[in-house]
Order: sequence, then structure tokens, then C-alpha cells
Amino acid sequence: MPGPARTPRRRLARPREQVLAAAMATIAAAGLERLTMAGLGREVGMSSGHILYYFGTKDELLLQTLQWSEEQLGAERRAALARRVPARERLDALVGLYLPEGHRDPRWTLWLEVWNRSRSADDAARERQLDLELAWHRDLVALLAEGVSRGEFRPVDAERLATRIRALLDGFGTHLVVGLPGTDRGQVLAHVREFLDESLAVPES
Repeated sequence: MPGPARTPRRRLARPREQVLAAAMATIAAAGLERLTMAGLGREVGMSSGHILYYFGTKDELLLQTLQWSEEQLGAERRAALARRVPARERLDALVGLYLPEGHRDPRWTLWLEVWNRSRSADDAARERQLDLELAWHRDLVALLAEGVSRGEFRPVDAERLATRIRALLDGFGTHLVVGLPGTDRGQVLAHVREFLDESLAVPES
């Protein structure tokens, strides 16, 4: 993953992490609209100007917070994929980690905001965002290919199917996080399982 645009001094690594953790906690507790530089400063004992000095802009703060959040979840994803269980069980676990927990899920709220702001972001920022998405994509492709090689999944183009699965998850995930009426996580998981069954089930001989 490309590093942040501004590399903080080594002695600031811990304060930076405190700011990112505080930003995520604020989004989880009060929503993105309550996330301000002044509020973060009060949480971590720094001035808003101090925070701006290290992050430059709110857009940069949001992107670094998303990177930090994905690093935490990435460790959990790698642990789930390393389990010695069938590929389909690990695929279901990956889907569960990918999707939001429900309405106003903080990680997905942050993703939606970063996606929205990427329209006016520079190429370097969009590359960093894409790198976060491709981490999921690469793991999904590898898992599908493994399942095919072991005979657990029918022969498929892993790259193409992974792109379709991510599009499906992004669509359902957006419905969940914005609280679209009539959509809940259980229904979404059932739809995704049905799609995976239809796409991956090995035909009976």
C-alpha cells in the first residue's frame, strides 16, 4: 500500500494512530458529520492546527483513517483465510467481513465518503484508495482459484468472478449502510450465498 502523502516524524507515530483511532471512534459514535478537527483535537489533546499540520486536509485525514481501519480488518481477513477449513467456508467468512454490519456502519460510512470525495481527489489519492480495494480483490481471486484447483468449486475465471462478486457486495453493502428500507444483513447474506452457490457449485456427475 502506498504510504501517506506526508510522512510524520518517528516520534509522532503514536499520536498519529491516536488521532486515527479517535476519528474512527467519532464516526462510530456520532456519525461522519460530527467529525471535526477541533473535536479530534480535544479527544487527543492537540490543537486543530496541530492536526492539520500533520494531515494537511480533512480529505487526507479521512483517507489515512480509512487506510488505518483497513489495516486492522486486513489482519482479521488474513487470519480467516489462513484457517484450515474448506474454501467455501473461508469465502463465506470473507463475505461477512466485507459487508457492513448494518445502517451507519462506521467503516462503510467512511468508505462512502472517501468514494464521494475521490471525484475531486488527485491521482495519487485515488491510487491509494484503489490499493485498498485491490487487497480484497487479490485475496478473493486467490481463494476462488484455490477452490477450483482443489475441486471444491466448478471451473471459473477467478478474476472475472471476483469482479462480479465485489460489485454485488458493494451494491448490497451500500443499501445496508444507508439503511434502505426492506434491506437487512441477513437478507443480503442469503442473496450472496445463493449467487455463490449458483456460480461455484460443482455439477453432479
